[in-house]
Parts: sequence; C-alpha cells; structure tokens
Amino acid sequence: MEISARNKLKCTVKKVLLGQVAAEVVLDVGGQEVVAVITRQSAQELNLKEGDSVYAIIKATDVMIGK
Repeated sequence: MEISARNKLKCTVKKVLLGQVAAEVVLDVGGQEVVAVITRQSAQELNLKEGDSVYAIIKATDVMIGK
C-alpha cells in the first residue's frame, strides 16, 4: 500500500476500549504512548487487540511541540 502521509510510526497496540460509537486505541511507540480515537466499526474490522503490530499514520497540518 502506498500512502501520502509522511509520519508512519510502527507501534504495538497496548489497549483497545470500545465505546458505543468510537474506540480508543492506546499504542506503544518505542515506550511512548499515542492514543487514537477511531470508529468502533473500524476497530472491529481491523480486529484490533492487545499486542498487535500496527502503524500509526499521522497526516496533519498542525503539530504542537513543547519544550
């Protein structure tokens, strides 16, 4: 699969919390956590579960940096 997003982070699924409409997916990126909110249907179609190896693909015009 080719994709235009430049920020592709290899991750491990740490936790999946299914809500009525959305799912919160906690990812481990080399010891750092990234949290994504996706539709419940997408989480189910991807069959996401703890320990899965996935990619977080980030395409955004705004990235906040703190120091």
